[in-house]
Amino acid sequence: MRKWRDGQTRRFEDRTKESKISNTISKSSAKCDSSSKVVEEVVVVVVVVVVVVVVVVVAVVVVAAAAAVEVAVKIAVVVIVIIVVVKY
Repeated sequence: MRKWRDGQTRRFEDRTKESKISNTISKSSAKCDSSSKVVEEVVVVVVVVVVVVVVVVVAVVVVAAAAAVEVAVKIAVVVIVIIVVVKY
C-alpha cells in the first residue's frame, strides 16, 4: 500500500489500472474531437455543393423559361401575321 498525491492509499496495481483507464479515455476523446472536425468539414462541403446545385438549377430554369417565352412570342407573331394576311 502506498499513499498517492491525491491523498488516497492504494496498491500500485490499482494506480496503474487507473492511469491506463484515464489514458484510454483521453485517447477516445481525442478521436471524438478529430471525428467531429471531419463531420463539420463534410457538412460544410455538402452545404456548398447543395447551394451550387440549387443555383445551377435555378439558372437553367430561368434560361429555359426565357427561351420558352421567346419561342412563344415568335409563334404569336407568326399567328398574328397569318391572321392579318388571311383577313386582308
